[in-house]
Amino acid sequence: MNEAKKTNSIRGEEFKLRYLSGRVIDIGCGSDLVVPNAIPFDLPQGDAQWILDYFEPESFDCVHSCHCLEHMKNVKIALCNWWGLVKPGGYLVIVVPDEDLYEQGIGPSIFNSDHKATFNLRKLKSWSPVSYDIQALVGALPGAEIIEARLQHEGYDRRLMQRTRWGQFLFRLGLLRQRAFGRMLRTRLSGYDGVY
Repeated sequence: MNEAKKTNSIRGEEFKLRYLSGRVIDIGCGSDLVVPNAIPFDLPQGDAQWILDYFEPESFDCVHSCHCLEHMKNVKIALCNWWGLVKPGGYLVIVVPDEDLYEQGIGPSIFNSDHKATFNLRKLKSWSPVSYDIQALVGALPGAEIIEARLQHEGYDRRLMQRTRWGQFLFRLGLLRQRAFGRMLRTRLSGYDGVY
């Protein structure tokens, strides 16, 4: 909630002037536009997975998305389609939750059941079976040059992680949910005769 507002407070005006100017689309923004002149694109406007069905290719100076990519059914296809909206010389600005800071080693997410993917930054190995290295994903886009990829953890209270009683409670709750989900999934799949 208010993810763009939180992120903009860290970015500063120079960032906004350089990267978030011209014709901007804000994918997955809700009511929290990254800049006032951005075109909002969220569920009421359509499926962001297939955004090229709604806009002409190379029609934006900046494509911005904050905490939306993790909700896409196919992260790679969505990212390629979003990149397809960017004009030559334009920018793709993406913010995704870090799997260790947000999910804290628990999957499926106990904090947002709609998360279909987790993200890391240059980790050799992940605990998540649906993990993507965001830098590698963006670096694989045709003609893309990464200007900056960094962990944005300013203001993050690490005491919320497992070391505290609350963190331990959430961790245990997540493990119980994960085990229950795993049993439920195995039960559903064992009784399924079709192709999936």
